[in-house]
Amino acid sequence: MPPESAPPEPATLRDTYLRTRASTVDFTAGLAREDFVLQSMPDASPIAWHLAHTTWFFEEFVVRAADLGAAPFHPCFGFLFNSYYEAVGARVARARRGLMSRPTVNEILAFRAATDERVAALLERPDLDPELLRGIELGIHHEQQHQELMATDLLHAFAANPLAPAILPGVPVEETRSEDVPLVFVDRPEGLREIGVGAPGAPFHFDNEGPRHRVFVGAFALASRPVTNAEWLAFMKDGGYRAPSLWLSDGWARVQGDAAWSAPLHWRQDADARWVEFTPLGEVALDPHAPVRHVSQYEADAYARWAGARLPTEAEWEVAAAELDHADGTAREDGTFVPRLVQASAPLHSMRGGVWEWTSSPYTAYPGYRPADGALGEYNGKFMSGQMVLRGGSCATPRDHVRTTYRNFFPPSARWQFSGLRLARDAQ
Repeated sequence: MPPESAPPEPATLRDTYLRTRASTVDFTAGLAREDFVLQSMPDASPIAWHLAHTTWFFEEFVVRAADLGAAPFHPCFGFLFNSYYEAVGARVARARRGLMSRPTVNEILAFRAATDERVAALLERPDLDPELLRGIELGIHHEQQHQELMATDLLHAFAANPLAPAILPGVPVEETRSEDVPLVFVDRPEGLREIGVGAPGAPFHFDNEGPRHRVFVGAFALASRPVTNAEWLAFMKDGGYRAPSLWLSDGWARVQGDAAWSAPLHWRQDADARWVEFTPLGEVALDPHAPVRHVSQYEADAYARWAGARLPTEAEWEVAAAELDHADGTAREDGTFVPRLVQASAPLHSMRGGVWEWTSSPYTAYPGYRPADGALGEYNGKFMSGQMVLRGGSCATPRDHVRTTYRNFFPPSARWQFSGLRLARDAQ
């Protein structure tokens, strides 16, 4: 975790901790017990595993860090619910998480309750080490990341079910429909800019968001809103998925190979050849004005070429977001997990929420970056290869979890996240 972040106040942290933990469990209220162990692909994890892993994180890096002699809730849970921390020990292979029907959901919920009691008791200590306070804060943000993963992983699993079950069956579809928001390009001048976080005492941020440093950004123009479903349909009708000249080589291999991409993930045509989309509300008619989502970086790049534009760099995205007023998009708190566009007076729309926006930037270290010591140094740094940066947050991201400097990252082939795109152009 970044050493320059200011330690939070224990009382405020306690409230945030308990609220975040309760919100995670609240998401599962409408699920059947059979839903908790679904794993539809190696990149996704079962809901039960998410509930347990986020709890193990607090037990391992907070409770046991505060008291080195503290016994774990269960001696095998470290092996079952460690994700990728090599310094902590061996673990169940990621692709086999869906094979674990035990511990039961009730046992995992008991693990959560017991750990919450232990963390809350720690926060009552008058002399708690500031590093432990930062560890709890990191754990909260880690849990918020998994809250979004729970939604996208379950959506991927439910999409494979011919019954097309809804994660949120009671939400009216009409409340999620988008307005037809015009697209304009907002010009930004060239110049030497600063991006990233690095000021002493800065609010929480992940270590990969710093250090703050200067970059030269050429003159560019950024689209006022993300690309919509209707615009993506035009790309498809014009043969976008059949034109190799638009595609990077690895992306074209996906189009031509076993994946056989021909539309965004979760799209299909019904018996009347109308496009429908599987969403957390179930299968619904495609909303033409909503941001397109569940597209890979390869698809986003191909679309940008077709549109006579390109994807922005992450520096361009951050500079524009930091220097211009922008209207926030839909977030987890809106309760629909569906991105929605509405008219806004701000020059840039939905730059914090709606869909994660692919950039053209590889996920690498900023100049001067150093991962933290110990196991927590594995949180971000070791993934700085083979990944591309996304910016902005999505309809499943908690609103207080996103910020202008946030660097999300996934492989360029990933499609199951709420990932879309915003176009950029070089200065005319």
